[in-house]
Amino acid sequence: MRIRPGGPADAPAILDMLDCAVLWMNARGNTEQWGTVPYSQRPGGAERVERYTTENLPFVAEWDGVPAGALVLDSGPSPQLPIAPAGEPERYVRLLVSDRRCAGLGIGSALLERAAEETRRAGAGLLRVDCWAGGGGELVAYYERNGFTPTGRFRSGTWPGRVLARRV
Repeated sequence: MRIRPGGPADAPAILDMLDCAVLWMNARGNTEQWGTVPYSQRPGGAERVERYTTENLPFVAEWDGVPAGALVLDSGPSPQLPIAPAGEPERYVRLLVSDRRCAGLGIGSALLERAAEETRRAGAGLLRVDCWAGGGGELVAYYERNGFTPTGRFRSGTWPGRVLARRV
């Protein structure tokens, strides 16, 4: 596996990973986390991914030279979510997605380690992420296994979320 900086040319692959993730979740009965509409068909979905690759700090994990995961870092949480700024320099995971065909290979964990490195490199001591808190807390537990600690709860409409933090 190789992790490299991402850019606008990676937007189609990231969008495809998001679409496949929605289908995979739905097949498992999870229609609440990301809904049932493929990301590429949502109003503004493709444009958001384009912005991730031009306005934020994207990274792409490649497996055998093929994009297999993506992570997008920002300097804070999305202004559209009811999450307060940290009050100190931080990096914030805005997106973490992996190709479901590569599930179980540690791609997400490797991308989170790269995010920790980039956070330290930027002179910040805090890496945060928010995630869906439904489904029995499986996603929260995933981030806990990767060194994050839950620090808060929020709701975006009916969507239950958790904020997690990791000191780096």
